[in-house]
Amino acid sequence: MNETVVKIENLVKRYKDLIAVDHLNLEIKKGEVYGLLGPNGSGKSTTINSMLSLLSYDKGRIEIFGKEMTPVSYDIKKKIGIIMQDVAVFDELTVYENIDYFCGLYIKDKETRKKYVNDAVNFTGLNDFLKFYPKKLSGGLLRRLNIACGIAHKPELIILDEPTVAVDPQSRNRILEGIQELNQNGATIIYTSHYMEEVEQICTRIAIMDKGRKIAEGTKEELKGMIKNTETITVETDNVPDEILKKINSLSHIYETEQNEDKLIIRCCGGKHNLIRVLNILQESELNFGRVYTELPTLNDVFLEITGKALRDREE
Repeated sequence: MNETVVKIENLVKRYKDLIAVDHLNLEIKKGEVYGLLGPNGSGKSTTINSMLSLLSYDKGRIEIFGKEMTPVSYDIKKKIGIIMQDVAVFDELTVYENIDYFCGLYIKDKETRKKYVNDAVNFTGLNDFLKFYPKKLSGGLLRRLNIACGIAHKPELIILDEPTVAVDPQSRNRILEGIQELNQNGATIIYTSHYMEEVEQICTRIAIMDKGRKIAEGTKEELKGMIKNTETITVETDNVPDEILKKINSLSHIYETEQNEDKLIIRCCGGKHNLIRVLNILQESELNFGRVYTELPTLNDVFLEITGKALRDREE
């Protein structure tokens, strides 16, 4: 059985009358890519800052690598890499100097540090930009530099908070592939993002937070099994007559229909032949319609049904 890397028990953090984290329990195993999701104000950032002992908290216990985490737990902290949403590098230093500086906070031996820095440069593909200053880098390259600085000392636990915000698709794919490679090389990952497709792609287990509490946890398949919606059928058509809507709504396993501009959206709960039954009604009624397609539930559907909220484009 995999050993526990992070264990949070009964964590409570208050800001006067606001309970930012409300009796939270989390357990993250070695080798996981653990997704931490939640709408703005759900408590994700407070949880991470408490985990790192950057914040004091009112109640609870946090263990990392089997030891209690405190502000002076330097033996634990040197095993952790942090890549936060806001890029944290020195504008006065070049790409190489930045990576070397952050690696040097943990690795004192010069030869070892040089090797680690070169490994981080190769890993993030920054070889052609070593003498550049951060202000000369594109958004995607700046994100890669931020990651290189956070992982150069080869941490065993890596925390990534919105690492792909405002980067181009090519850079985003490279970052995601890099995260998966870090995990394959043995690192345990904690990942927060507002891009559900990223979470589906890389996370082995996911927790959804709201109002400081963990309200759901599991693999993406387990989370999708928790919601009512099992299939969404979309018909490209407009102004569907009421009598046709009634026929569709009378079908077993259809629990909701919605006319959205030029699309009829049909939501199903269970059943194996919903699409065929819907098509039969449409053809019998001689309704004019275009494309018809069906989609399985996504993590975004799970998140919306469980929390009643949509993720925004920016972190709390």
